[in-house]
Amino acid sequence: MSDADDARRVALSFPDTTEKTAWDMPTFRVAGKMFATLPEEGTSLAVRCPKEERAELVLAEPEKFWIADHEASFAWVRVRLAALEGDGELTDILADSWRQAAPHRLLEAHPRLGVPSTD
Repeated sequence: MSDADDARRVALSFPDTTEKTAWDMPTFRVAGKMFATLPEEGTSLAVRCPKEERAELVLAEPEKFWIADHEASFAWVRVRLAALEGDGELTDILADSWRQAAPHRLLEAHPRLGVPSTD
């Protein structure tokens, strides 16, 4: 089970990541580009997710994922932190979102976080 402190710790562990308050909530950015937010209630996390994939996530695991009404037209999905199965799952979700926002130079400099292998 993860919480807001876990999400902050993991998000800030990625290269060139900073925390900035926007819309009265913590946001996490890589090279200035947002990849995650911790909404004010602190029980969920919003992350980047391609629109084509997020509907599948929500259908497959509605106890973990949902789309907030105001984010319906954006490529973001919400994650219920308490529903996650530890730091591994939280890290995977945040790393995927980080990769979507990170510039190519960072993906190349940090291959373990870069584009996943297709092997």
